[in-house]
Amino acid sequence: MTASDVRDFDPGDGRISTPSTTQTPAWPADVQPWSTSTLPALAPDRGHDTPAWSEVVEHFREGLVVCDAEGVVRHVSPVAERLLPEVMPGEPLASAGVPGLGETAPSGFTHRGRRLSARQVPLSAGRSCWYVEDVTESVSRADALLAERARSAFLAVVGDKLGNPLHPDRAAAAVVRLAVPTLAEVSVLVLAPRAGRARWWRASRADDEAPIVDSGILSESDLPTAIADGLTGVEPHAVDWLVEQAVDAGWLPGLAGVDSAARVVPVPGRDAPAGVLLVARRASRWYDEDDVDLLRAFAARAGAALTTALLYRDQAEVADTLQASLLPVEPAEVPGVQWGTAYRPAQAGLRIGGDFYGSHRLADGGSVFFLGDVSGKGVEAAVFTGQLRQCLQALHRVESHPGRLLRLLNDALLETTQAHGQGRFATIVLGVARPQRDGSVTLTMAGGGHLPPLVLRASGEVESVPLRGMLIGVVPDPRVGEVTVRLAPGETCLLYSDGVTEARGGRRGDEQFGTDRLTAAVTGCHRMPAPALAERVEQVTCDWLAHGDHDDIAVLALRAVGAGPRAARHLHSVPTPDEPAALPEEPAEPAERPTGPEEQPTGPAQPPTGASEEPPGPEEQRESPA
Repeated sequence: MTASDVRDFDPGDGRISTPSTTQTPAWPADVQPWSTSTLPALAPDRGHDTPAWSEVVEHFREGLVVCDAEGVVRHVSPVAERLLPEVMPGEPLASAGVPGLGETAPSGFTHRGRRLSARQVPLSAGRSCWYVEDVTESVSRADALLAERARSAFLAVVGDKLGNPLHPDRAAAAVVRLAVPTLAEVSVLVLAPRAGRARWWRASRADDEAPIVDSGILSESDLPTAIADGLTGVEPHAVDWLVEQAVDAGWLPGLAGVDSAARVVPVPGRDAPAGVLLVARRASRWYDEDDVDLLRAFAARAGAALTTALLYRDQAEVADTLQASLLPVEPAEVPGVQWGTAYRPAQAGLRIGGDFYGSHRLADGGSVFFLGDVSGKGVEAAVFTGQLRQCLQALHRVESHPGRLLRLLNDALLETTQAHGQGRFATIVLGVARPQRDGSVTLTMAGGGHLPPLVLRASGEVESVPLRGMLIGVVPDPRVGEVTVRLAPGETCLLYSDGVTEARGGRRGDEQFGTDRLTAAVTGCHRMPAPALAERVEQVTCDWLAHGDHDDIAVLALRAVGAGPRAARHLHSVPTPDEPAALPEEPAEPAERPTGPEEQPTGPAQPPTGASEEPPGPEEQRESPA
């Protein structure tokens, strides 16, 4: 990037104006100015001889070339002789062959490796004077300043664009896209390999079209040698074979190896390079030292963006893993019990909160179930919830009685909170569900300061279970309430957190939903499956909130569904994998007919061992083969 095209300015100090500049006379209109026909004689200096005017102009910064009306050079100052040795007195100026001295010549031109500025001033009697100045240093300084400004502006844009993406793929695509066309016609970014595989992104541009970005995956063993060296932090210096390696890898579309220039720079990371950046363009624009410095500065900003994106990805993966471990787990299936759950954390973006529920199977066929709420919200509450769930998962294996299990949980939480210096506590309903042979379910529940459950009877009536108790995690020996409830087939027990009853909404937005509205909302829902009932409770609560702020919401419904529909029995038994498959049935014959080893029973197949001898019901008859 240079400023070679920025030339349209006058580098002089303004002491001599150009003829095109309109100036206001410095004298009044009635005063006759000096005549410009002849130069006035220099006044004597205290008796000394008058110096010649040629001696005076010799020390001008500009060289002077005076021509007569026919264009013949009449005088050349010493400065002009050094700048324009071709111009000779007595010879026509046009014969000197200086491109910048002509009627239509530009004000600035290059001559003998120097940048010159020339301007013509008309004199009397058709004569003219050319003022020639060497502006090489001033133009070089201006070029350097403009180039530095352009580089700074480019890096500022790069920093702004790379500060947005926090995903490694989007950040890598932005890096190669920004490098084209300022740094290269083709740019390739290769990230550090993971699990033996390296991902790469490439941006290429044809003519004036927008860069096209593509990507791929390459085995670590197939990386070109220059790329592998760059991943170790070494910047390859032998660039002659670098283009050949990039062409062999298929990374330089539209560029030939002999007519291209390429460079490779490492992209800095935290402890090791985050990747390697390869740039290439036609050999007409070689990479000089300024270009390489700009490329390194670009790579540094790209490395910062990629490192941030990779760090964010790693942290997001850890956060997702931890959140997944802290989310409520769906209850384990138990024959005769149907579960329904609903969960909505207070912070939707966090996905975790302080409410929890779950269940664990018991060896005798029952199930320990629970729903509770810990103090606080957000991550700290979710961590405490995870500790409580882990305690329950371990303690239910040594104690299954709800009351005693709740006291053990209280002791474990007290020990945990005291060890960490936390003042955490929780409310919970903990119970054991045991399916019965008649299809009912017996619930033995213990309360630890939580809201009482509701029971939806088959008659449509909604009952509140009188369950009380103290908070757990506060005192060593809390009072724990216990109650036993029997659910007939088709009846449901509903557990919920205070995020339901304390949801604020209504017309003014500050009225609590309350237990009465909850009871009214579930009245008449006794025929609903447990999942639908839990979803309805969540829905009516959210409708009451009207998108307002709320506490964590958790709902757990368990419904007695009986032993389930009897499996349809066919008139022939299904053989086990160890038994041969039965042949098609033959017409019925007397039962006393003897059967040989190769014959199959001719009567209806006997039910499997242990199957009921009762005749099939109407539904089973419809499902049985004709």
